[in-house]
Amino acid sequence: MEQPKSTPRSERLHLTLLGRCNSGKSTLINSLTGQHSAIVSDIAGTTTDPVSKSIELPSVGAAVIIDTAGIDDCSPLAEERMAATRRALDTTDIALILFGSADTQIEEPWLEELRRRKITIIGVLSQCDRHADHAATAKAIESRTGLKIVCTSGTTGRGIDELLVTIASIWQTEERLLTEGLCRAGDRVLLVMPQDGSAPKGRLIMPQVQTLRELLDRGCAATCCTPDTMELALRSMSKPPQLIITDSQVFGFVADRKPKASRLTSFSVLQARYKGDIESFVEGAHRLLGLHPTARILIAEACTHKPQNEDIGRVKLPHLLHKRLGERLHIDIVGGADFPTDLSPYDLIIHCGACMFTRRHVMSRLAAAQQAGVPITNYGIAIAALTGILDKVDY
Repeated sequence: MEQPKSTPRSERLHLTLLGRCNSGKSTLINSLTGQHSAIVSDIAGTTTDPVSKSIELPSVGAAVIIDTAGIDDCSPLAEERMAATRRALDTTDIALILFGSADTQIEEPWLEELRRRKITIIGVLSQCDRHADHAATAKAIESRTGLKIVCTSGTTGRGIDELLVTIASIWQTEERLLTEGLCRAGDRVLLVMPQDGSAPKGRLIMPQVQTLRELLDRGCAATCCTPDTMELALRSMSKPPQLIITDSQVFGFVADRKPKASRLTSFSVLQARYKGDIESFVEGAHRLLGLHPTARILIAEACTHKPQNEDIGRVKLPHLLHKRLGERLHIDIVGGADFPTDLSPYDLIIHCGACMFTRRHVMSRLAAAQQAGVPITNYGIAIAALTGILDKVDY
């Protein structure tokens, strides 16, 4: 079933096309989407930087298709363009690598990188209508790469349906739940949600919306309140809620006032479970508490926004860090795609809940941290550790 067009990019399949200049990437995108989504030209290097488009793919559903520069680009900007393509791979769930002939020499280094990153690969013999014997060409590519090749033609439409079915069969994975193992149908759940400057007037922030919708879908009885009305909400319940979910910035406040029988977690912790490796984040939080007073910490936010007086990542978290570890602590803050390629100068990374990122993107950053030997944790887990309530939090 197709997801609605309003599906956030972080919940969409990210499909990246790789291939040489004029290998038919843009034509294939137009064939897959059924519309003129990409510029098609016989001029080599027409696509210079990764270009993404949110789309509903037949048989697949909500997706983001990413067109990239030719992997054989020899222009003066080739190095920068290949670096941009590699950054696009950070968010890629499935890579389509296009072949134009049985010669796979240029594609093989990219295949090695995709496999190292554990990105699912689909091999495509594009423009197959131009081959006298496309079946023989596909067989030769399969022999050299170990891939199963789908033969397609953007001009005639050959193989497009087969390719869509192949993509859909890979993407149809088991459903992941934010609240898996924390509650079940019929449970009472209290959501304590501060409505400060980080919450736009008239709207809830995405983690709150996603969590509330999931609870309703799962058949839970959800009650929402602010910290100021938490005690009123609890008094209105005949029994304590099985689970309380709050914002990380009021973890301590809620922990002090929650019924003993109620489990406690935060929206950021739920995102950490959903998008990343919660065990690695908890280990990172334990490492945080033992850092030297002159340690260097990187705070990484998935989104970019103008700092607010009540901002968690840029104001409240640094305040907690300095309070715990001292004023000599060095803190760098980055947002969006500005994640350093060299992580070695850092003693710890604290990442936001990443509601704007795909799981693939979060896991790629976690892998980069692990490769650099730098512990990494998450806003919610870090705040729980800094406020001394990590042992009271369910994750």
